Amino acid sequence: MTTYPQITLKKGKEISLKRRHHWVFSGAIAHTAPDLKNGQLVSVFSHRQEFLGTGHYQKGSITVRIISFEPKEINAAFWEEKLQNAYEMRAKIGLADNPATNVYRLVHGEGDQLPGLIIDHYHGTAVLQTHSVGMYQHREEISTALQTVYGEKLKAVYDKSAETLKGLAGIENQFLYGAPLTNVVLENGCKYEIDWEKGQKTGFFIDQRENRKLLGTYSQGKKVLNTFCYSGGFSIAALEAGAAEVHSVDISAKAIELTEKNLQLNRQFDGKHASKVADVVKYIREIEQDYDVIVLDPPAFAKNMKARHNAVQAYKRLNAEALKHIKPGGILFTFSCSQVVDKQLFAHTITAAAIEVGRSVRILQQLTQPADHPINAFHTETEYLKGLVLYVE
Repeated sequence: MTTYPQITLKKGKEISLKRRHHWVFSGAIAHTAPDLKNGQLVSVFSHRQEFLGTGHYQKGSITVRIISFEPKEINAAFWEEKLQNAYEMRAKIGLADNPATNVYRLVHGEGDQLPGLIIDHYHGTAVLQTHSVGMYQHREEISTALQTVYGEKLKAVYDKSAETLKGLAGIENQFLYGAPLTNVVLENGCKYEIDWEKGQKTGFFIDQRENRKLLGTYSQGKKVLNTFCYSGGFSIAALEAGAAEVHSVDISAKAIELTEKNLQLNRQFDGKHASKVADVVKYIREIEQDYDVIVLDPPAFAKNMKARHNAVQAYKRLNAEALKHIKPGGILFTFSCSQVVDKQLFAHTITAAAIEVGRSVRILQQLTQPADHPINAFHTETEYLKGLVLYVE
């Protein structure tokens, strides 16, 4: 087996790794091998020289991201085994080879024991994003392993790591394998055009699949407002379920253009849909009409703990304005994808917004990310999406 440079932890700092948490923080390290470079594979040992794991080294607060807790060589066989395991889990939950849904997440970072790696599958095209230098250096091995796992069903592999590793020289988005058969996918029978080259994230917010389907159950015959609509996922789900009228709002003109394209891919909803390019908070504050259902799915307001307070205030203002414009007996779908805002804090924030505007609300459902975005029981930071369905009196 290949021997990797060694990092030794301080006494007592091995506990989190023995509990299979994937991160080694800089303050836990006693000694490192000399001249380590960002992205280099290293083996981590306790102060008693017990092997704890192999991972990628990178200077910073999180110094090592563990990709194997067993003393394995990180080679082609390793990547094939990891991706095969990820694929089999998606097959068991009914996503692989699903005729109604051919878009899903194959690898969810630490959720699939591969920190720094995201792979989304779009009807035969695998789009990967790496979030660490170390994982980026394995992109060709990952592409090869994907071809082995999927066989002829895989038409292309696209690397979009330039979006997540900004500032590093020589990184560009590119196809690592093949050419796409199509960029149109199915989700719960609805069609969507995916722009993985220029779109946000890998091209689509796959994590809202089940919540879009749920929205449909509340939308029949209703007037719906979908804010931060991006490519119109919630809008199309509502219209397909029989919504009487849907308005889609986003500050990005490109997002609204993509929403309109996706509407054309599906059934004609003549007179039932309208799009608007606008700042959502300002738009909600100024509208003179009320809705039966409102969807609030904003981008992450906080990327770190320092920004958490301001994020909470932003969520409170946004939800307060929305609650002012829901009809009695209406429904609010409200979300946060800010990892540093946990479920309890988010619920308290929405409660505070309701109190501020004098609306009585009941929580009908608590929402989270779908099964193809698994939460690692040993690494709870993998839980990031939280949502509430509120009945507004």
